[in-house]
Amino acid sequence: MRRSVFTGALLMALGFGIAEPGAGRGNFTVSAQQKAETAEVKIDNFSFGPTELTVSAGTTVTWINRDDIPHTVVSTDKVFKSKVLDTDDKFSFTFSKPGTYPYFCSIHPKMTGKVIVQ
Repeated sequence: MRRSVFTGALLMALGFGIAEPGAGRGNFTVSAQQKAETAEVKIDNFSFGPTELTVSAGTTVTWINRDDIPHTVVSTDKVFKSKVLDTDDKFSFTFSKPGTYPYFCSIHPKMTGKVIVQ
């Protein structure tokens, strides 16, 4: 039993999740701690970079305006919409469902991008 407690504590210390006593003596079930994924899109020189971004479901994407003029980030499917972003302003959205999410700047409609969620 002492070895099992040590093994569980070691797994927790190494970041392998929370060790819980299992059905038998000395058995543990390890539940992985999921790390939230993030991605970044830079707005600069009247463009989104990268123009197309592929992420996993649950990822939070943050757009940062590095341009000298205001921009927006608006989903063509009305899934998300930022306020007007001045220089260095940020907008974030968490993509929970798989799919393709095209977007544009409502101030400069020729600026387009796409997030693909798998």
